Amino acid sequence: MSTLNNLSTSDTGTDTTNNFFNNFFQPSFTVSQNTDDIMLSFFEKISNNRESAKLMASSVIYTSLARNIDPIETLAKFSTMTTEELNSYVVMFLNLNRVGTSYLGINNAPRVSKYVKRMIMP
Repeated sequence: MSTLNNLSTSDTGTDTTNNFFNNFFQPSFTVSQNTDDIMLSFFEKISNNRESAKLMASSVIYTSLARNIDPIETLAKFSTMTTEELNSYVVMFLNLNRVGTSYLGINNAPRVSKYVKRMIMP
């Protein structure tokens, strides 16, 4: 008769763990080349950096499809916003698909009255 200890093996569902990590970096969604190009060009225009534009476009496409939203509809909403609005909105949009321990932060620089600002010592 065997007894379990910290050295004995037991079936802990390693198949599901292996499947998770084997498929972790596999894209689970596909979009047309046109959709990908449109998203990439939009974010490249805003960021002036192709690599960051690729990452933003893929993140927005992934989040849109995970929420059952057409990425082009998401882009249409993004294109109507100013740069300041877009920054906050994209962060909140990407947080929709994240767990609480990996939320993205929001850069919030409140406007300070010139009279209050002048009273603050440097």
